[in-house]
Amino acid sequence: MDDKNLMENILLLEKGVCDLLLHGTIESPTGTVHQTFSMALNDALGMQDTTYSKMAAKGWYPSEQADQNKVDTVKQKFSAQ
Repeated sequence: MDDKNLMENILLLEKGVCDLLLHGTIESPTGTVHQTFSMALNDALGMQDTTYSKMAAKGWYPSEQADQNKVDTVKQKFSAQ
C-alpha cells in the first residue's frame, strides 16, 4: 500500500470516528458524558483536519474553487425563503 492510499484510509477512519463521536455527543444522557464526547470529538476533528491538510499539500485531496455566480445564486435562493 502506498502513502496516498494509507492516508486515504486514515482519513476515512477519522471521518467515521468523528461521526460516531458526534452522535455520542448529541445523545449524551448527562452533562459529564456530553462533555467527554464533545472533547473527544474536537480532538478527532483536529486529527482529521491535520490529515486532510497533509493530503491537500501533497495534491492527494484536490479541491476546486466554487464558482462565485453559483454561490450567489444559492445565497439568493435561501435568503428569499
